[in-house]
Amino acid sequence: MIIDARTHVRVARPSRDLAAAERFYVDGLGLQVQWRTTERVPGKHDLLMVGPKGGGWHFELTRDPEHPVEPAPTVEDLFVVYLGAPVEEEQVERLLAAGGRRVAAHNPYWDEYGVTVEDPDGYQLVLCSRTWGA
Repeated sequence: MIIDARTHVRVARPSRDLAAAERFYVDGLGLQVQWRTTERVPGKHDLLMVGPKGGGWHFELTRDPEHPVEPAPTVEDLFVVYLGAPVEEEQVERLLAAGGRRVAAHNPYWDEYGVTVEDPDGYQLVLCSRTWGA
């Protein structure tokens, strides 16, 4: 088997504004910066990597100032966090204060069991009250 429970996973996506993405995912959601570029290097992408401390996955948000790629999220590009508890309004408010926008889910399942918040690039984060596998 190539992938098992110990395999680290990176999900990469473009961002218009890495500072705005950092505010949303770090200040709003509570992830930690795993790594970021600290200076502009011609010919290289600017990067921000965020995830849970000690976790088995992280987001890599990229920006190429010389050849920018516009984020192109769809209503099915979801980042779902299974909380296993009701979504606290305080958590939603932190995400909104950090640049998020509360939206109705395309799939009504997510509105029934959670809250959907759009990040500054238009990608959707779902805070789900269910537990994975339930």
